Amino acid sequence: MAPTYPWGDLPIALRDLLRPGLAGVVQEVIAAVRAEVPEYDQPLEGEFGSLISQGVSVALEQFVGLLGRDEDVPDLATSARLGRAELRAGRTLDALQSAYRVGARVAWRESARVGAAEGVESTTMYRLAEAIFAYIDRLAAASVAGFTEADAIRAGALQARRHALLELLARATPLDRAEIDRRAQEAGLSPLPRQVAALAVGVSDPVRIARGMPSGSIGAALEPVGVVLVCDPDGPGRPARVRAAVRDRPAVLGPTVTWQEAQVSVTRALLAWPVHAAGALGADSLARTDDHPLALLLAASPRLTAELVARRLGVLAGMSDGARERAIATLQAWLDAHGDVSVAAQALHVHPQTVRYRLNGLRELLGDPALDEPVARLELALALQAAAALVARTGRSGVGASATGASEAAADEPPPGKA
Repeated sequence: MAPTYPWGDLPIALRDLLRPGLAGVVQEVIAAVRAEVPEYDQPLEGEFGSLISQGVSVALEQFVGLLGRDEDVPDLATSARLGRAELRAGRTLDALQSAYRVGARVAWRESARVGAAEGVESTTMYRLAEAIFAYIDRLAAASVAGFTEADAIRAGALQARRHALLELLARATPLDRAEIDRRAQEAGLSPLPRQVAALAVGVSDPVRIARGMPSGSIGAALEPVGVVLVCDPDGPGRPARVRAAVRDRPAVLGPTVTWQEAQVSVTRALLAWPVHAAGALGADSLARTDDHPLALLLAASPRLTAELVARRLGVLAGMSDGARERAIATLQAWLDAHGDVSVAAQALHVHPQTVRYRLNGLRELLGDPALDEPVARLELALALQAAAALVARTGRSGVGASATGASEAAADEPPPGKA
């Protein structure tokens, strides 16, 4: 049966031939690595020196001990530590992979010299070369695994710190400058950007989306949706990057503020998210709160808005669906035309006398002040906007019994300070 590992079918006698010269080979490998890998051309001191010396020594001794044994490498811990050390040093794995190649070449050269001096058969030496390079591949793979594991742990810890920073910026008021600076430094975001804007992204992965945003942006899952704090959102090319990162996902961008006012932007984006998700902020997948102040004003207090609709339009609930739709359309057209009956008639595609007839009926139904007093007309216009938004969100008429509308809205009313 063929051996599983290439060093398994080598003669055990090779151990005795190679082991006496191991100390010298260790020094030659270290010298060659320092000479050929620029990143390692430094004094062998501290963690770096200890790991390099230990890594080369353990690797060569372990390999010689495996000759003639059909078993896997028993200890890859040192190689994994080397990978983790490269991450801590801020390097990629390129230097370590180069060091492995240099080490394999030197080890093979010295082994070939010993083999030639002792008259080892050429076929055995060929298999030894194969075994050396297969062994080095196992060590390199262990280093990659160590590097990747450490990178994942560091990324997780870093994301946890960024999540905590985002929560603090979103919830705390007033902000403690010293505490924010400390958290930002721990999260790798110091100094903080001069301006930020909060982006609500629903159930999408905010961390992944943040990676496509301008440098320094952070994402976290904040109840009830994911939020990305976008750095310098109005800088050159930044709006396009935000849109590209969001793609076609529904998202709401809050106002641009200083980082000290981040809570304002987060609160505004969270307020707008359910309104946008219901389709009431337009067809664009990326909505901006600055473009919809009236819709957000009405959404800020669902109960008060429902009461306003009930007070100004509740009397229309007893009409048939068709009559109610005509009445609402007439009111909206008349208000949009600033009371000009002819312009309203053109918008409705009816005769001006038809508009006058409908308005007379509405005046009797709603009461004179509703159409004549400025404040009453403003409330009527707001009630129409709120009713239209409710239809967009739920598909139900926004004009219903006052008790039903107010009680349903009360269930959604945010507690003080959470709007």
